[in-house]
Amino acid sequence: MNTQDKTARGCPTSDRVGSCAKLNVYDWLYDVKSTINTEDIVEVRFKNTRKDYYRNVNSLVLKPGDMVAVEASPGHDIGMVSLVGDLVLKQMKRHKATMIDGELRKIYRTAKSVDIQKWEESINLEHPTMLKARKIAEDLKLNMKIGDVEFQGDKTKAIFYYIADERVDFRQLIKLYADTFRIRIEMRQIGARQEAARIGGIGPCGRELCCSSWISNFVSVTTNAARYQEISLNPQKLAGQCGKLKCCLNYELDCYIDAQKNFPPTNIPIETEKGNYNYLKADIFKGLYWYVRENNQPGGMMAVSVDKVKEIQKLNKSGKKIAQLTNENAPVVDVEAHTYHDSVGQESIDRFDQSTKNRRKKRRKPILTRKPNSDNETLDNQGDRVD
Repeated sequence: MNTQDKTARGCPTSDRVGSCAKLNVYDWLYDVKSTINTEDIVEVRFKNTRKDYYRNVNSLVLKPGDMVAVEASPGHDIGMVSLVGDLVLKQMKRHKATMIDGELRKIYRTAKSVDIQKWEESINLEHPTMLKARKIAEDLKLNMKIGDVEFQGDKTKAIFYYIADERVDFRQLIKLYADTFRIRIEMRQIGARQEAARIGGIGPCGRELCCSSWISNFVSVTTNAARYQEISLNPQKLAGQCGKLKCCLNYELDCYIDAQKNFPPTNIPIETEKGNYNYLKADIFKGLYWYVRENNQPGGMMAVSVDKVKEIQKLNKSGKKIAQLTNENAPVVDVEAHTYHDSVGQESIDRFDQSTKNRRKKRRKPILTRKPNSDNETLDNQGDRVD
C-alpha cells in the first residue's frame, strides 16, 4: 500500500512527536462520495485520546493526516485531521462535540510551518511543566496527582489533568501555576481509566490497551461479570493497568447470561442415597454442572448435565432421592482431548529429535544416470559401467 492509499484510508502519514496516534478510526467509506455530511464536518485529533469536531467553513481540501489550525477559547489550537466524510457523523454519536452558542467550532486554515514549529515547541514544554506542577502540588500537600499536561497549539493555555479521590481546593494552586508558567490554566479531573488511556500500554492479552485504541466511553464493570463467566475472583487477574476491573470482562457477558437463562440454581445440593453433593463449577456452553461429595467424602468431581440437575432437584423437592449420580462408579474425570487437528505436526515438542542417520537412510536410493547399452552391460548405483 503506497502513501496515497494510506492517507485515503484514514491512516495518518504524519507521526509528529507521537502525540496523535491513539483512537485511530478505519474509514471504510473512504471511496464513497460524501452525501450525508453536507456541512463538511471534520474530526480533528489532539494529544493522546482527545478528539473534537469542527466545521470546514472555508471549504478546504482536507484528508486524514493534515495539520490544521482550529478555533479555541482563547486563540487557536493545532490538531491533526483524523477523519472526513460521512463516517464523521457516526463518530459524533459516540463522542461529545464541543459547541459555542450551539454551533460547532471552525477550522481556520491548514497549519503553516510557523504554526507547526510553535506547536512542537509547546509539546516539548509539557513534560518539564508536568514535573514542576507535581512538585508545587506536593509542596501544598494536596491529595491529588497531576497525570498529564497538554499545551494549546499557540502556547497561550495549558490543560492540567489531575486525579483525586476527594474534592480538592486548588484555588491557591492555580495562582501558583499562573505565576510560575505565565499561561492560562485549566484544571480537568480524570479517573484511573482515563489516565491509563492517555498513557497507553500493552495488556495481558498482548495487544494495545482497549482504552487507548478504540474505547471512548467507559462502562462500569462489577465482579458479577466474573461470577457469571465462572472466572476466579483473583484481584490481580481481574484488574487492569488502571487498577480497576478490566473492561474486557463485559465483552462476552451477554452471551454467558443468555446461556444461563434456563440453568437450575447452584445453591441447592443434590441429595442421593449415598450422600449429598455440592456444586463446584460449571461449563456454561457445554451445559454441565460439576459436583463433589459433601463433607470431604471419598469421590472425585462428577459432571452432570443441567437438564439432569433439574430433574434431580425436582425429585429432591418432592422428598425423593436418587440412587446415585451419573458416572458415580468412575468419578475421576478424564482430561479433555484437543478440539483441533494438528495436520502438519507443528505442535509436537519432539518433532526435531529424529536421528539424522535415519533420515539419510530414507533418502538414499539407487540412482541411474544412464541406461545400459546392451543386455550384457550392467551399471552400478552411480551409473558407471561394471565389466
